[in-house]
Amino acid sequence: MLVDSHCHLDRLKLEPYDGQLQGAIDAAHERGIGQMLCISISLDNVETVIDIAHQYPTVLASAGVHPCDVSAGTATREQLTEWAGRDKVVAIGETGLDYYHETDSMQAQKESFALHLEVAGAVGLPVVVHTRDARQDTLDLIKAHGNPEHAGVLHCFTESWEMAKAAMDLNYYISLSGIVTFKNAKELQEVARQMPLDRLLVETDSPYLAPVPYRGKPNEPKNVREVAEFVADIKGISYQELADITTENFYRLFNRAQAYRPQ
Repeated sequence: MLVDSHCHLDRLKLEPYDGQLQGAIDAAHERGIGQMLCISISLDNVETVIDIAHQYPTVLASAGVHPCDVSAGTATREQLTEWAGRDKVVAIGETGLDYYHETDSMQAQKESFALHLEVAGAVGLPVVVHTRDARQDTLDLIKAHGNPEHAGVLHCFTESWEMAKAAMDLNYYISLSGIVTFKNAKELQEVARQMPLDRLLVETDSPYLAPVPYRGKPNEPKNVREVAEFVADIKGISYQELADITTENFYRLFNRAQAYRPQ
């Protein structure tokens, strides 16, 4: 089995499946993807994401506000805590810092990220972290407000090996998306080559960032297999070994997901 550790099922392009999300989920299952973590990004879509997880047995949910969405409204401590108690919610986030797309909301991003980290530590859930052009601030806030016993993952990782090492020292995992398959992603491929297997996850971030050979097309969870196959080749191991290892890593990090693991 393989797990897509980060996707946005409420945003998928469903025309190939007559508008039915079940079709995209079935297509993933047919390629060996046994479970998907659907990620919240805004106050407007948290309930939608949780509802999707409740409707589909192999879908899990996160709850949080993306750094690029904080200007439209940030979650309160009470909201995050309430969402964290919902059935099938296994993570807090997506949260973090994005200084590439959003430079006017940097202070609001920091405050939101710190709050997500604090709530995650209090409720015992891992954090799904987005970071872009904010390496030091991301690490500093994790150190100041995070709980290393309930750490998290730097998702869709595109940063340096030095940042990956620093995050792993804080008990974080690193998740690779379809970007690692791109021809110009040599630095990221080197990060993948050096990554210890017990800290590695794979994801689609669908409907974005489709891997080669689907680059430029709408992405979906079934394509996490291409990511896993590519990373397995870099690591010099079989696809099945990579799938087994990243799946166990997923359930070790997202401990609450064990209760919903497909048999």
